[in-house]
Order: sequence, then C-alpha cells, then structure tokens
Amino acid sequence: MRALLVVNPQATATTPAGRDVLAHALASDVKLDVLETSYRGHARDAAAQAAADGVDLVVAHGGDGTVNEVVNGLMSVAGPNDAPPAPMLGVVPGGSANVFARALGLPRDPVEATYRLLQAIETGHSRDVGLGQANGRWFTFNAGVGWDAEVVAAVDEQRRKVASPALYARTALAKYARQATRGQKLTLSWPGAEPVEGARMAFVCNTDPWTYLGGRPIRLLPNCTFEQGLSLFALHTMSAPTVLRHLAQILRGGPPPHGKHLISEDDLPRIVVTADEPIRFQVDGDLAGEDSRVEFVSAPEALRVAV
Repeated sequence: MRALLVVNPQATATTPAGRDVLAHALASDVKLDVLETSYRGHARDAAAQAAADGVDLVVAHGGDGTVNEVVNGLMSVAGPNDAPPAPMLGVVPGGSANVFARALGLPRDPVEATYRLLQAIETGHSRDVGLGQANGRWFTFNAGVGWDAEVVAAVDEQRRKVASPALYARTALAKYARQATRGQKLTLSWPGAEPVEGARMAFVCNTDPWTYLGGRPIRLLPNCTFEQGLSLFALHTMSAPTVLRHLAQILRGGPPPHGKHLISEDDLPRIVVTADEPIRFQVDGDLAGEDSRVEFVSAPEALRVAV
C-alpha cells in the first residue's frame, strides 16, 4: 500500500516528535511519503497530486482545516462513474477541536489515534461517509452562512493567536450585535417545500455534533448523521431572547432544539440560501468566500475513511 502523510506543523497539537513517531509507525506497514505543509492550500494540492498518482491512503495530521484541505484534494478525482475512486483517508488529530475525527469516534490523543489507524490498515477496516458541498467546496461536518462565517473570518484575521474556544466565543459575541441589527435576510429553499423567506442565519450540518466547546459537544441537530443527507438549522430572528433560549436548549442537551422562530430540517439532498447581496459562508471552520447564492449539496458515501 502506498501512503502519503500530510502534516500541518502549525496545528495546535502537532509536534516534530509526534510527527516522527507517526511516520515511523506508518512506515512499518505501508510505503510512506511525508509532506509538511508550508502554505495555505498545500494540503489540498498534495492530496490532489496523490489522488492523481494513484496513492492508496492519505493521512491528515492536523486540525479540521488540514482535514478539509486533504478531503478537497482527494475529491478532485471525483467524476464519472468510471473514474478511479479517491484514495482512502486516514485522520490523526492534531488541532484544537478535531470535530470530524471525534464525530467518527476516533481518539483525540494522536498516539491512540495512530494505533487505531494502524489497526484499520492491518484489518482493512474502513467506513464510507457522506460529505457536503457548498458552491463546489467539500465539507465534512458543518457549513454556514452569515453569523458563523463572520466569526470564522474574524478569527482568521487573528491568526497570530491560538484559535481556542474562548477566542471563538469572544468573537461570536462581538459579531452578534452587527448580525442582529444589520445582517442580511436570507431565503432558504430545499426540495419538496416552499421557499422560506426572512431567515437571519443558516447552519448546515453533515453530522452531529455541530462542533465542540472543549470537551462538550454542541448538538444543534442531533438526528444528523454521515449516512443521511444534510440538516438545516436557521432562525427567523437574531433577537437576544431567541438566541439565548436556543443556546440554553443546545447546552442542556436532551431533545432537539425547538421554537417558533426555528427552521429545522433533516436528511435534505440540497439546500439553497440566497441573499440580496453577497454574503460570507464557511465550511468546516474555514472561510470559503462570499456569494449571493450558496448551494449546499449532499454527497452520500462519497469518501472511504480508515477507522
């Protein structure tokens, strides 16, 4: 088996020693090449080249941003039914949240995750997972339009700081007032339903949880799974009582969030969000751009993952 290990040396929990241990362990089972990323998009480019070269396995060691880039590179080979399948993906967490890996049930500790990966390679154990696309950009666990994208953009501008849960929380609070008073109104549409107008924010999930706050899962749409279509969480208003009520429901756990201002749908093949002017959108915690029309598409069983 030919494999490529893609390491993001800037990720929160990656170290040279950890990289060397991982590379040594993998090299005992596969024919391994190792690449350390040096620019934004490097992981995507490397994974795309590996897919074109017929590599069997690409392992992402970094945070969710690294995983997202690798997935987009691997899926660059997706096309007609007679196209070769994308290489299998392996994940060894090295970031702060590691949402995709944790949603798959992988250990947070890189050493334990390496052991699990080696077991999967030796036994041939894998899982086909569904992915989502937002205007052609692949995502693994969540995407969004409006408030969360503004938060991602603001955090991205502070790259000198560690993107900790506290930083995200502070930034979300700082961006809330602007979104509540001056955010655009959105129109949402999906197959089999009349368009919904006047939404103020929209989150799209490919699995549960939406993210993690430290060790706590944030479960906006607990019925969402990798085996189903996309799920939608949107609000008609960003008023403080509405936002705080749903935040309390989410943090408390239990039944799915509910309320008269909430738009919630599961297992959707496609969701289209439109606005009068271009609006920012994010995928897997990475700013993907801005557009007045963002189309989210579900791709069932799109990628094979070693688990």
